[in-house]
Amino acid sequence: MKTFRAGKVFKDQNTERINSVDFSHNGETLISSSEDDSIVIYDCLEGKPKRTLYSKKYGVDLIRFTHAQNTVIYTSNKVDDTIRYLSLHDNKYLRYFPGHTKKVVSLSMSPVDDSFLSGSLDKSLRLWDLRSPNCQGLMHLQGRPVASFDPEGLVFACGLNSEMIKLYDLRSFDKGPFTTFKLPQDRDCDWTSLKFSADGKKILITTNGPVIRLIDAFSGSPVQTFMGHQNTKGLLLEVLSVPCSICTVRFPRWQDPRLERGEWIESGCDGVQT
Repeated sequence: MKTFRAGKVFKDQNTERINSVDFSHNGETLISSSEDDSIVIYDCLEGKPKRTLYSKKYGVDLIRFTHAQNTVIYTSNKVDDTIRYLSLHDNKYLRYFPGHTKKVVSLSMSPVDDSFLSGSLDKSLRLWDLRSPNCQGLMHLQGRPVASFDPEGLVFACGLNSEMIKLYDLRSFDKGPFTTFKLPQDRDCDWTSLKFSADGKKILITTNGPVIRLIDAFSGSPVQTFMGHQNTKGLLLEVLSVPCSICTVRFPRWQDPRLERGEWIESGCDGVQT
């Protein structure tokens, strides 16, 4: 850990807090959204900002690349809770996805096709397809959901009330979860996202507190707890996985002996990307 250092720091692109970041599928581009309504695109190979777009009318949060490097989906923090599908090439909306009635707190793109999941404070989880504005599946839940696809896009995990994870088969999710893990409840913070490892064997749970948890995806047993962020403001800890060839050159990262090659994670809540 003592040998790790920041390869590049970007701190002049935003006037307010960065609320979400995401890498493109090939790891060559990073995108960020901010509470100043800006969307900043970074070239990871050159290590510099490439372009800035704005979503002044609707605001922007939870931005995610689709499988195309020039399109993204993101949630709104103004006007309504509609999810928007944006072309970065010409800064035009391709489609709107209305349905949620409260803030969207989870957004996960399928790794294999045009499907994506959204979870909201309206206690619902919705399944979408980029090609249609209509919801493809709807689950009413008993609490705040966070959700994520597994690497093969066949299973998704849904976390509820910061204490329970349910695993669903995408092809028959209406029949209920095929397994459920009950974990000790995080009473001092809320779960903010779930992320599967690249091999699908582990699930990383991020929070709006000082802790990130790693569990076994098959048994639900704890593997590792990451601590250290002085997150007194309750900001969301963001976790990213990127290709090793880029990550090891361009970005600082954490490594634990129990993490396999390629399972690199990065987190921060201070509004500065490194």
